[in-house]
Parts: sequence; structure tokens; C-alpha cells
Amino acid sequence: MSAAPSSIAATATIGGLLAEIAARLNAAGIAEPRREARLVVALGLEVDPSVVMGWPERAVAPEAAATIGRLAARRARGEPLSRLRGKREFWSLDFALSAETLDPRPDSETLIEAALADIADRGAALRIVDFGTGTGCLLLALLSELPRARGIGIDISPGAVAVACSNAAALKLDRRAAFRRGGWDARIEGGADVILANPPYIPTSEIGRLAPEVAGFDPPMALNGGPDGLDAYRALGPAIRRLLARSGRAYLEIGAGQGPQVARILAESGLRIAGMRIDLAGIERCVIATL
Repeated sequence: MSAAPSSIAATATIGGLLAEIAARLNAAGIAEPRREARLVVALGLEVDPSVVMGWPERAVAPEAAATIGRLAARRARGEPLSRLRGKREFWSLDFALSAETLDPRPDSETLIEAALADIADRGAALRIVDFGTGTGCLLLALLSELPRARGIGIDISPGAVAVACSNAAALKLDRRAAFRRGGWDARIEGGADVILANPPYIPTSEIGRLAPEVAGFDPPMALNGGPDGLDAYRALGPAIRRLLARSGRAYLEIGAGQGPQVARILAESGLRIAGMRIDLAGIERCVIATL
């Protein structure tokens, strides 16, 4: 965004702002710039986007216009709308984000769907472990569907652990969810009925080719899976083998085309592959493993 937010006229209207911001986002290469402009203006005004659509002649106060200008500048630099909002909806729940957390993707809901499909009794007192918990979205989404389950989320980032704790409290799930700092080899008690993991799986050399919204704003440690993208699975295999209950199941997110390789790595750790689940785009997104 080439112009400073202060250049927005004091007599700005919603329609005028929409036209100006859409042009700036279009120049920055942002897809669907008109739609994105509506969302940016609505966020700055703290109103529903329908208000922006229905009242183009409405005057915008200078302070609000300046806020909208700052948000538009961030979006033009590629920052995702979810990070402008500071939150992301996942499994119909709101999760606060920070610079230390991965921005949850709808594809990851495939793990929740797979786990729920395998749980015969949703009222059972299950124990869940979530590796690389980030915002806590996987663990907390599953706990929201399992009223007697308890779980622990593990993340190497203390900032992510703090965000996950805050999200658990906001969702009133903090009595059944705990979070702590640790790696794939975290020393926690075994006997987990469900293990979840969304590890980093992008090969190091490919990170720079990701969309700017990902490469520029998601934490590198949540993306970088090592030279072939599979380092985390090599560490997770033995951990899952040690922690999983005899009748338990593990659900691991994978990148496109990684299914056979991840299945082989887990099998070499003594695990059995119980299936794969595809996401809404028809891509294998979840490997299911048992003892």
C-alpha cells in the first residue's frame, strides 16, 4: 500500500474506502480484491460485512478510516485476514492466534472427523494427547465433542502453549485440557486413547515457494519438516508406539502425496496403518495408526 493511512480523507465514505482499498489490494496482487476490501472495511468498522455492502454512502469517522487504512496496508503486504482479526474459526469455534502459532486450516478438520468416526462412545472418559498443539485447535475441538474426555497438548514453543491455554479458558475447556512445553519425545504418561498431531511437513527447500500468507506469517518451526518434510514423523513414530493404549488410535496430518512414505515410517516404528482420510479437496490428509 503506497499511501499512508493518514491520506484517507476525513470525509471518507464506506463506498469510497471500498474502491480505494480494492484498487490497492489489486495492485498488490491480492486475489478477489473487492471481496477482501469489504472484509477489511468491515473489520475496521467492527460491523458485519453486510453493513458494508448495504450502506456505501455512510460516512466514516477519521479515526475509523485511519484504522481501516492500517489494516489495508497489512493486507496488501500479504498478511492473512485471520491474523488481522487475531483469530481463526476452526470446527465452528474461535481460536486466538499469535506469531508463535500456525494459522489453523480447514483441511486439519479432517483429523477431527476421522477421530469422531472411530469413537463409538462419545461419553467415554477418553485420554487425548495432541503433539504440536499450536493454538490447541485439534485438542479443544475434539474435547468440545467428547464431554468426559481429557487431554494434554504439547508444543515446543512457550508462546504457543500460552495461546492454547488462553483458548482453552475462553472455550471453557480448561478444566479438561492442559498444555505444556515439550517436543515429540515429551515425557508424558502412556495409555492415550487418541493421539493427534499436525507436525511440520513442508520440505525445507519448498518453504520459500509457499503462498506469502503462509511463508511470511506462519512460524517457520511449524512448517519446516526437514530436507524431505518427514523428520517429525520419524520422531513421532516411537513416541506414538510408547504412548498409545492397546485399543487407541493416532491421527496424523500429512502433506499432499506423503501418505505412502509416512505409512512406511510409522510401520517401521511398530505401528499398523488403519487407514487414510481425504480432505475436502480429495487429498490424503490424515494417516490413522494403531498398535
